Amino acid sequence: MDNMGEQRINWIKSRRSIGNLEAPAPTHNQIKTAISCAATAPDHKKLRPWRFIVTEGDARKAFGQALLEAAEAKAATEGEELSDKTRKKTANLPMRAPTIITVVTQMQEHKKVPPFEQMLSAGAAVQNLILALKAQGFSSVWRTGLLCNEPAVKAYFGVGVDDYVTAFVYTGTSPTESPARKPMDIESLISFKS
Repeated sequence: MDNMGEQRINWIKSRRSIGNLEAPAPTHNQIKTAISCAATAPDHKKLRPWRFIVTEGDARKAFGQALLEAAEAKAATEGEELSDKTRKKTANLPMRAPTIITVVTQMQEHKKVPPFEQMLSAGAAVQNLILALKAQGFSSVWRTGLLCNEPAVKAYFGVGVDDYVTAFVYTGTSPTESPARKPMDIESLISFKS
């Protein structure tokens, strides 16, 4: 491997999830660039079974209200009631970053492309998105959580019954330098068959 290839490998291996982010956030053009990279994900039959919804500014508060509505509905079905502290924390979840890119599926009927392939394509699109944001100097974290596919959240994003919210990609600038990643032992994850 040449030096440039090794640098690229090390750059990918340096990716870290950063939970709390601040401004500056990517511009609309930078987000479009990242999404153009996301759209190069493996996509059997070119179905493009994913969509990207960018939430920023005051729209994050409306998103927080959708999360709160989902949490209250979920708690009610379990015979529970949310505390004021939990209600406030839930409503403020989207305020942890200046921009959130929500990735949702748009599954399509196709005899050669089962739903699981389309879901995996959406996951690959998210990874490309995160790497493209990193390449432009931004940090991110891929979040989902127990509320992401509750009816109130799906309705907020216009996600169909048979589709999924696959990622909330929180993005912005890290207030601190990202810690170095420790080397991972991958031997137990690999098997070779010849």
